[in-house]
Parts: sequence; C-alpha cells; structure tokens
Amino acid sequence: MSLSFDLVPGTVRTSVQRRREILRDPGFVTHFSDHMASAQWSSQAGWTDSRVTNYEPWTMSPGSAVFHYAQEIFEGLKIYRHEDSSIWLFRPEMNARRMIRSAHRMDLPQLPEEDFLASVHALARVDHEWVPSGSEMSYYLRPFMIADESFLGVHSAKQARYAVVGGPAAPYLADGLTPVDIWVTTTYSRAGNGGTGAAKCGGNYASSLLVQREAATFGCSQVLFTDAADHEWVEELGGMNFFAVTADGMVVTPPTSGTILDGITRDSILTLAPALGLTPQVRPLSLSELIASILGGNIVEAFACGTAAVVTPIGRLLHTKGEEVETVALASPLGEATRAIRRALVDIQWGRADDVHGWMHQVVV
Repeated sequence: MSLSFDLVPGTVRTSVQRRREILRDPGFVTHFSDHMASAQWSSQAGWTDSRVTNYEPWTMSPGSAVFHYAQEIFEGLKIYRHEDSSIWLFRPEMNARRMIRSAHRMDLPQLPEEDFLASVHALARVDHEWVPSGSEMSYYLRPFMIADESFLGVHSAKQARYAVVGGPAAPYLADGLTPVDIWVTTTYSRAGNGGTGAAKCGGNYASSLLVQREAATFGCSQVLFTDAADHEWVEELGGMNFFAVTADGMVVTPPTSGTILDGITRDSILTLAPALGLTPQVRPLSLSELIASILGGNIVEAFACGTAAVVTPIGRLLHTKGEEVETVALASPLGEATRAIRRALVDIQWGRADDVHGWMHQVVV
C-alpha cells in the first residue's frame, strides 16, 4: 500500500516578509523551508507514519546506528519555477531509482519509487512559496535515510528513518560559466572496487573533504579523483561527474563501473549530446591520456556536472609531477560544446525549451 504524506494540522509558517528577505539572497540552502516530509521503517511493521510536519530537530538515541556505522544514504534534486509561476521537478524518478540502489548497497530498507515521488511532491506542494524565481535560482530537495536503531553491535539496523528537507538555493557557484581550476589527486581515493562508490552515501563525500582542503591551498575549487588501485584512471570529482571534449566533437566520460556515482545530470548530458552535434563516448580515460591529449590539443574542453552546480567548465588541471606541481590548461576553458550542453540542459529545466524527453514533472499546488 502506497504511503500518504499528509500535512499534520497545526504546522507553522514563516512570515511573508521574512520569507521574501531570505529569497532575495538565499545562499545555497543556508535556510530551510518550513516543513519536512518523513516516514519510519521497522523490520516488523515496514514503512509507517508518513506525514509532512514542521521542519524541526529530531530526538535520537546516542546509540543510533547511523552515528557509529554510517548506515545512511541521501539524494539531491531541485524544484524549478517557470516563467508562468508553475513549479517543476527534473527527472525525480531517476533519484528514486538511484536511492533504491543505494539502499540495497548500504543494506537499508528500499523505499518504493511511488512513495519517494509522493514525498517530494508533498513537500513541494506545501512549501511551494519557498521556490525562488530569480535567475537560475531553485529549491534544493534533500531526501535522506538513516539507521536509527540503538545498539553497538555490528549488524544492519532494524529501524530506519526517511525524510525530505530542503530550501531555496542560489547558483552553487557564483558564476556557473567561470572556468574553475581542479586539483588532481593520486594520493587519496574516493572509493575502491567493491566499495560504496556507486551509492550516494555520506562516507563517499567525507573522504573527499581533506583533499578538498588541500586543493584549496593550490587555488583549486574541486578535486578530481583517480582509481584507488593504480591512481591512473580518471573517475569523478568529490561530488560531480567528469567530461572531456575532444577537438573532433567527442564528449568523453568514464563508465560508472561501481566506483563512480551514476549521475542524473551525467545521463542527461549523454542523451542531449547528439542533438547538439556532439558524439557521446563512455569509456575508460587514463590520467596520462587526459594530460597528453590536453597538451597535444586533442582534448580542448573539460567540465564537471551535477545537480547542484549543473555544468561547470574547467580551466586548468593541477597535479604533482615528481616534486613539482604541473599546471595543464585547457585550450578552450569555456568552449562552445560546454556552453551548448549547459544551455540545452538549463533551458529544459527552466521551461525555456521543449521537453522532448518528458523529463519535467509538474507539481500541482
């Protein structure tokens, strides 16, 4: 039986004046909207207690499994306000399916796709006034699931909580069209074969934070990880997928082989590329080939992509070469292919182009 995420009577709302102040300069989800959707699971009762309540703290036992064994997963997707004030979700069913895969890997209960969609639509309906209308502003949704059974033995929890929270979001990077510098690490790893790289779980992101701080000392905005075994094969950034564009119009990205997250923006770009005169190519890409091809003029553009930052052009790659740091600059740091891909994607999301793929889901308020 499907879950019904109904609004609990008596919930409160932020004043119109305060909400307008926040929406003028929201940051990237530095303010959460008034409500959250949630449900509970136990091995005995299954999914129960689905509802929409005030956004407020939870009371949890210090022994909850999530604190000790990191048994948790999450998703990220956006709500877009079109020019006619209607609000829309972009491919939410893909997030639902990826969350099911993540739950399987982390041995958490699998929330059915229809219940995931019901939860995000419910919160979107209740807090639709929090969806901004400014240029490339959106409302960022964060569905997540945690193990909250209280115990210290090492085994899968028999109780879990699911929730959806969110808030208004300005562009993740101040100017999404400004090329960024990327630090390439061959010391640290994001994930290894047989690990959790393909699951969207917090541990994968926690493992990127130290090297992210290292990257900042070299003036880099993000980190590009290589494989854990040989540090030779390009994988992904700390929170985004990687693409390279060749001089002859190939758009190359590594395969999601179990260590790389199957990004929804990534999949959308692979689908859109042929209509833009570009040839998508999913294949292993070695670090040595990447650098040699950039220096030789075969790879002329590169970009990162993800829900938060959409498409971010890469200006330079920095990496250690012996005792020195080598800088490899892209010939076209904001080339026409990167521009065209980004424009095609955001025009669909904000309703400025025909949605021929049926990706947008309207939220009825």
